[in-house]
Amino acid sequence: MRISKAALESGWAWSTGAGLVVLAIIAGMDLWLKSLTGVSTTDLQGLSSAAQFRLAFHAWAPEPYAVRAGFDLGFDYLLMPLYAASFFLSGVIVAENFTPGRSPFRRYVLMAAMVAPVGALLDATENALQLTMLLTGPTDNLARIAFDVSNAKTVAVTVGMVLLIGAVVAKIGLRKARARPVIEP
Repeated sequence: MRISKAALESGWAWSTGAGLVVLAIIAGMDLWLKSLTGVSTTDLQGLSSAAQFRLAFHAWAPEPYAVRAGFDLGFDYLLMPLYAASFFLSGVIVAENFTPGRSPFRRYVLMAAMVAPVGALLDATENALQLTMLLTGPTDNLARIAFDVSNAKTVAVTVGMVLLIGAVVAKIGLRKARARPVIEP
């Protein structure tokens, strides 16, 4: 499948910008939840046992807090496709700007770009496990699976962030290169 450079850059800018807005909203809601209860939904990523989840859920025992935590976890599903698209398109931009022709490095960059959608799927799985435990009660098996999935997601998001930084560097570098006059001898 071919995509024009303008469509690539437009999709990248749109998904990155929208993703940053949604991330800011989620971070604000999560900080507010943490200020009210002492536990945020982000804190769940580091929990690996049912007892730890029970303590976190106990902090959210008053119904408004549990609803807020559930909403935070659910709203995160809006962020997942945005960062998956942003990171994937960042990988394509990095491949187009930093890798020549059909080099092996280009294939590695494009394979790394495929990690972003996998990270979003892992994030969705992690949130589903956490919501399940919030609604039905935590078990050690579910807690451990959620912890492992969270770690795998963190690796995938880190790869995506590296690609995003590479794409930003490519965009800034191209602007600077266009701005400099070319002086020929």
